[in-house]
Order: sequence, then C-alpha cells, then structure tokens
Amino acid sequence: MPNVVVVGAQWGDEGKGKIVDWLSEQADVVVRFQGGHNAGHTLVIDGATYKLSLLPSGVVRPGKLAVIGNGVVLDPQALVEEIGRLSAQGVKVTPKNLRIADNCALILPLHRELDLARENAAQHRIGTTGRGIGPAYEDKVGRRAIRLMDLAEPEHLDARLDRLLAHHNALRRGLGLPEIDARKLCEELLGVAPKVLPFMDRTWALLDESRRRGDRILFEGAQGALLDVDHGTYPFVTSSNTVAGQAATGSGLGPGAVGYVLGITKAYTTRVGGGPFPTELTDDTGRRMGERGKEFGTVTGRARRCGWFDAVLVRQTVRTCGIDGIALTKLDVLDGFDPIRVCVRYRLDGKEIDYLPAGEAAQARVEPVYETIEGWGQSTRGARSWADLPAEAVKYVRRIEELIGCPVALLSTSPERDDTILVQNPFQS
Repeated sequence: MPNVVVVGAQWGDEGKGKIVDWLSEQADVVVRFQGGHNAGHTLVIDGATYKLSLLPSGVVRPGKLAVIGNGVVLDPQALVEEIGRLSAQGVKVTPKNLRIADNCALILPLHRELDLARENAAQHRIGTTGRGIGPAYEDKVGRRAIRLMDLAEPEHLDARLDRLLAHHNALRRGLGLPEIDARKLCEELLGVAPKVLPFMDRTWALLDESRRRGDRILFEGAQGALLDVDHGTYPFVTSSNTVAGQAATGSGLGPGAVGYVLGITKAYTTRVGGGPFPTELTDDTGRRMGERGKEFGTVTGRARRCGWFDAVLVRQTVRTCGIDGIALTKLDVLDGFDPIRVCVRYRLDGKEIDYLPAGEAAQARVEPVYETIEGWGQSTRGARSWADLPAEAVKYVRRIEELIGCPVALLSTSPERDDTILVQNPFQS
C-alpha cells in the first residue's frame, strides 16, 4: 500500500480539508510538511465543523497519529490556542496523538510585526496573511531561527536570542519600530515552553519506524502548488515549497517514502490576494461563482477572486508535483452555468504558448485562449456515482482530464464527505 501526498494543484483553497479527512480515515499517520498557521482546512464530520490551521487533519479522528514536520514553521501560541478550540469541541489533543519535530523553526511575535510592517509599507502588496510565516522562514534560511528544541535548553536561549535580535533590531530601527527587549521575549518563550515541549519528538525517526512497520502515511500539504516559492507566481507566493517533493524534505523521510500524489483541483479557479490570474472574472459571472461556492478564506475571511478553469496552470502543476491523480472538487458550483469556458492556452505578445512564463511581467500580460463547453441544467450536488451526473457534466470532467494529462481519481459534488465519486483509491493504487 503506498503512502499518499495531498497537494493543492491551484492557488490553494481547493477543498483539501474534505479530501484529506476522507483519506485520513484510512491512514495511520497524518503529516504536515510545510507552511504554518496561514493554512486553513475546514472539516465537516457527522455534522460538526472543525476549522484547522496548523494541526494535521488526522488529529480530529481517534487512533490516528498527527505529526507536524520539520518543514513547518510553528507559532507556539497559535498552536496552544488551536488545541484549546478543538478541546472545546470535544477533541482531545495530547502527546499521544500529536508529535512535533524538535527541529521545527518557531514563529515569534516579532515575525508577525515585521510581516505586517512590510506589507503596510509596500507600494505593491503581495497579500500575505500577516501571520509571520515569511519572516520566520527567512530566519530559518539565515541560520538564526529559534527552534522548538531551543526551548528545552533555557541555559542557551539568551545567546540564541542575541543572534536573532542583532538582525531584527537593525531591521526594526529602519522601519521605525521599537527594538525588541530580549529579556521579555525570553520570558514569553519560557512561559509557553511547558505547553508545547511535551509534544516534541524526533519525528524523522518516528516516521521512519512507521514506514518500516507498513503504516499508511498521509502527507498533508497546505496552500497550493501555484504558491510554491520556486514554481509559483513569484513574488505573489508563500515562503515555502508547496509542491509534492517537499513532503520528503519537510518530514525527514527520503523521496522513496513518497508514494501516490493526489492533486486537489477545483472545477473552476480561485485565488486570494494579489498576483496574476489569467482567467479571473470580475463580472456578474465571477460574483455568482463566488457566491455559489462560498468563496471566503478559512483563515483570512477575505473574498476569493474567481474565474474559469485554467487547464494550462493545472497541467503545469501536474508536472511539477508529479501528480498521479486529481481530486476534482466543487463540480456542483458550476450547475446552471451555460456555456462553460476552459482556458486551454495563453496568448503572449501575439504568440500562443502552453505554459505560464516565469517572469512577473510576462505573467501579467498573458491572455487566456478559451474553449467553450456546453453546460448542464440539472443539479450535480450530492451525486455519488457517474450515473447520477448529467451527460454534459461527465463530458466536462473528461475534457479536463484530456487537457491536464491526468485522470480524475475522486470527484466531489458537495462539502459533505460522502458526496464523493471514487474512481481510484490512492491508498490502493
């Protein structure tokens, strides 16, 4: 039985929560391998809604081990608050069902302040969530981060904070922000340490043991492949690698541990924040799409930009992620749209191309070349078999498969977990 990696194949918000929950029921271990609490997954289980940002989705299911890997940047206070919210809903999160990598870099209050200060001062905003994710990754790469293991060595914490603040206080002076008091920050960290250190572990060893036992491991990606810091619409991206290959690096397992790659993809396209969006609809059609799809961010609450399905982008992420199968979500949102349009190529400076160029200026100039597909008048909402779908909806799905060069493994027709048409179970591929 292969392990499974779940990644978003667009700009995030593709409906990963429902699919990950469905898969986590079959998994033994669920691993977060990148990002931070800027992610947002909504799970609906037996009528109860759980909103997760940092914790792996498997944490809400009894008997599953949830792991936060070394590729994640961890806000200790956000973790404590999220555990508290789940506890109020009757979900117990303990060191028995949650383990966190000891070499996980921490998000501190100064990271959040820097994130917001930069965004507010920028002439052209990137659209960050303001949660300190980017600055925390900068410190990790700059080899000055405070890591979870450092909280277990208070006698060395002062020296590590001095190294960190030598950088940050210089930045803060330039931005007109007050300098950080090292002693106060140290006290804050030591105050939260007893709440998070019980979860700390050598997760790379823990996961290796699980793999050798034959446990089913589900790698849960956050955001989407088009927000990848290398392969996304740079600079309008997140600060981590969101492609499937990061599952190995961000968990401490070798690439051989990564099995089936499932790409979650909406039947249309959405994006939050700034950046290029070739198929964006700013008219009544786009507004109707957003209203029907309830397109508001789980974490930020911001309205998502909406547009037609972009096969060029998804075909590209199928390749950069090595996607084996697609979970196509929110097909029901397109009920009643007729005709439906799909972007099959771009036009750039008078020439047609079949890829998204890497340059920011070129990305802003590309124009979509559309193919028109007949819509359907009947409802697809709640369909659980191909026989329940209108013929036109089946043709739409099949055309998407052709255009992106990848089969549809699952088809979701509502937010309810059972409203899913299963073509291929990733854990049994």
